[in-house]
Amino acid sequence: MTDHIRIDGERLWDSIMAMARIGATAKGGSHRLTLSDEDKDARDLFDRWRRDAGLSLTVDEMGDMFAFRAGTETGRAPVGMGSHLDTQPFGGRFDGVFGVLAGLEVIRTLNDHGVTTAAPLEVVNWTNEEGARFAPSMLASGVYGGVFDLDWAQSRRAVDTGATVLDELKRIGYHGEASLRDHEFSAFFECHIEQGPILDAEGIAVGVVNAAQGFRWYDIKLEGFASHTGSTPMVGRRNALLGLARVAQAVDDIAHEHAPLARGTVGSQVAVGPGSRNVIPGAVDFTVDLRHPDADTLAAMDAALRQVCAVTAADIGLQLSLEQISYTEPVAFDPGCVAAVKRACERLGVSHTYITSGAGHDACYVARRAPTAMLFAPCKDGVSHHESESAEPEDLEAVCNVLLHAVLDVAGRAS
Repeated sequence: MTDHIRIDGERLWDSIMAMARIGATAKGGSHRLTLSDEDKDARDLFDRWRRDAGLSLTVDEMGDMFAFRAGTETGRAPVGMGSHLDTQPFGGRFDGVFGVLAGLEVIRTLNDHGVTTAAPLEVVNWTNEEGARFAPSMLASGVYGGVFDLDWAQSRRAVDTGATVLDELKRIGYHGEASLRDHEFSAFFECHIEQGPILDAEGIAVGVVNAAQGFRWYDIKLEGFASHTGSTPMVGRRNALLGLARVAQAVDDIAHEHAPLARGTVGSQVAVGPGSRNVIPGAVDFTVDLRHPDADTLAAMDAALRQVCAVTAADIGLQLSLEQISYTEPVAFDPGCVAAVKRACERLGVSHTYITSGAGHDACYVARRAPTAMLFAPCKDGVSHHESESAEPEDLEAVCNVLLHAVLDVAGRAS
């Protein structure tokens, strides 16, 4: 029996804190953008730890890292665990990292207790989950799930240097030769902080994630005419920033019209030209993010956005360019994997609730090819993508213990 086995919570916490020192920020967060030097250092540290745990490593053509532990059933695809090590700009210490290191801690714990599973196990670090340096988000897992073409994904350019994903993979030494599309899982589990307030507010230990919102990302450009602020009459101005203001209000209205589950945001990546205080803005580039767990509702939000952009451009006399750069369908996670997580919660006697993820995660794309589920840990006040992002050691330990027993349930024990 393995019911008595528990992970080493102090070791898990120490590993998370050690990873947080790579790209540490002055306000206690982490800044490790995808394929940056800091991301390389994080990958190198994970590589050292997986070697210490006796795991073999495969790196694929998108730089994904697969740390493998053999099982007794050699012909069976591994049960995967993992998330990502990249962060948002000046982001938090737990987003993504917890999922990778929770998987590693499960392996370490099984090693400590001499437990071999029937199915192999694998800990995964997915490349470019955040999408902050290379858009769109969940890029490598999207290739895995068949959403993005490999060549297209490798050709995405960094917002800071213009280098491609392939350029940067080669630069930091993580361009592997293994085929991502050929990789298989018999099941996959991703641990994550909730990035929302429900668990923290209600004092619940584990979120059993049975679904995830779909979302659409857009790149939008409005072009007007830049002219002198003093000599140009108000009538007839073609102010691109005014167009953005109207679209931003409309995006907020669209989300409220589909409350309480809808989300709508004009992101903080806004570029206004030409960049002078006494020149009317002639062009503005911005992003929009729409989310909802129902595909039909999300489609209706998409139609509303397109209409308001077209009407706004016509009213002000602007040229409009609107490109949807990413669409992630709403996800219903595998009932068998979700049930394994729930059984583990019950076996361990920890409080839990079903929850729908409001954010996109690598597991959403993995679910297109393998039975998948997620586990959420509380985070203080639901704050994420911010340096103040915070989680308690005992909360992460509880979720990691649930992961351990859900994985044992699915993979099976051989010895």
